Amino acid sequence: MNRHILSAKTKEPIKIGIVSAYDHSAHGGVRDHVQNLATELRLRDYQVKIIAPCSKKNLVDDFDFIPFDRPITIPSGGSWARVSVSIWNKRRIQTMLKNENFDILHFHEPFAGTLTVNTIALSNSVNIGTFHTYGGHKVYRTGLSRLGNPYFNKLHGKIAVSEPAKQFISQHYPGDYEVIPNGVNTELFSTSRALDKFKDKYINLLWVGRLDKRKGLKYLLEAYGALKWNYPHLRLIVVGPGEPDGDCYRIISERNLQDIIFIGSVSDEMKASFYKTADIYCSPATGNESFGIVLIEAMAAGTPIVATSIEGYSSVITHEHNGLLVEPKNSNEIAKSISRIIEDKMLTQNLIANGKKDVEQYSWDKVTDQVLKVYKKQLKLNVTETGKVKATTRPIVWSI
Repeated sequence: MNRHILSAKTKEPIKIGIVSAYDHSAHGGVRDHVQNLATELRLRDYQVKIIAPCSKKNLVDDFDFIPFDRPITIPSGGSWARVSVSIWNKRRIQTMLKNENFDILHFHEPFAGTLTVNTIALSNSVNIGTFHTYGGHKVYRTGLSRLGNPYFNKLHGKIAVSEPAKQFISQHYPGDYEVIPNGVNTELFSTSRALDKFKDKYINLLWVGRLDKRKGLKYLLEAYGALKWNYPHLRLIVVGPGEPDGDCYRIISERNLQDIIFIGSVSDEMKASFYKTADIYCSPATGNESFGIVLIEAMAAGTPIVATSIEGYSSVITHEHNGLLVEPKNSNEIAKSISRIIEDKMLTQNLIANGKKDVEQYSWDKVTDQVLKVYKKQLKLNVTETGKVKATTRPIVWSI
């Protein structure tokens, strides 16, 4: 393992700023990725600070976190994102960058909100961008993405979290991307304990995620309603923030569905325990998933998986190897696949065993090794012997 990359300026371990577009006080895939990457880098003795919008004051006193702006909620890719849209933060950013003197600035979702965009514009560090989304905001579909070209040209290194994410962002910003997946705390999910209150005569079916329409809960509810006739001791546990939409409530009411428990938001530790509690994990998302972190979590916990064959999920799950894939929006196929796992014990054991092997590549130790290789490569290519960063493009001239 490469423990240290040295700064050309000081010969000390490089100083890293991780800039996230999203509210750092709200759990989400990108937020968790940023937090876990920072933790792993600190374990290797790097100086790391996270820079992000923040809606809660309880994080402000964290020495390793620099809050910028209060985020607002905007629609994004069939879901919602909490990002900064302030145009008045440039002077604060400039002062912060001067004081911190980062060797590397690593931007997560570089064009989602003004904090990342403005920091890229003002950065004199080596800039790395990680692109997480598949589908993205409507600006990508309306051609407005070209406004991001001057900022994209200031990124020295580019990372996509999956092949689908790479294919999507390359349509708008062609470039040389490294594919480095999202990481998972595999030890947490593999060693967690099941919750005693749910270990009874029931078969526990688990759904985890934010209650957005594109996550497809209504199709799982339809499948659950059909399965209940043959498996009366089937229970559905729904974990995640938000409220079910009208379709979900209608299905539950019309079919008088019983044994459905809505848990709400939980800690990572409790989420891991729910995976361990589950007999089957089902993710019926309908699209716009760049990866499938929930699938990796389920595999790490040893929980067999039924998921939809959408782009992001198909890059993680191989049908009948480490999970079962079904056509999106097809509740009948979801029900059949869940029934297969209940009835076919040999299939279930094979899915679990293969999943546990495949999940090893997503450990944060291995993911961080790959990220550090990108840092090292770009520092070598873009930093002069005097420690100055070579300009990738002309400085951005502000029109405001």
